[in-house]
Amino acid sequence: MRVLISALFLLVPLAACDSTSKPTATPVAEPAVVSQVAATQGLTVVTDPTQVCMVTNRYMGAAQIPVEVEGKTYFGCCEMCKARLANEPAIRQAVDPVTQQPVDKAAAVMARQADGQILYFASAETLAKYRTP
Repeated sequence: MRVLISALFLLVPLAACDSTSKPTATPVAEPAVVSQVAATQGLTVVTDPTQVCMVTNRYMGAAQIPVEVEGKTYFGCCEMCKARLANEPAIRQAVDPVTQQPVDKAAAVMARQADGQILYFASAETLAKYRTP
């Protein structure tokens, strides 16, 4: 629990006191921190999305078929999945389990459960907030 709380503090951007300062980009969580947080929830961060079938939402452990749609790349395990990714916009979307908001699978932060099931998160920050149900 201490590691989780420490990790969350690392993810919170510090606000500048000077209102005249220029806005800065929100810092992205360090991959090691995200991996530690995910591990406490029984998840493994997926660093290679090519090994995920984005139709069955399963970690396959080998390169899948790339499907480019509107400049984004999705991955499917077979010709049927390839066709579905190309033709069904809803298949290319998931729901972030923390925010309950839609997330594009091609842009999502992915984590896999022990059984190979994939969870899609809008950001490393929402992954860090995830609690196993």
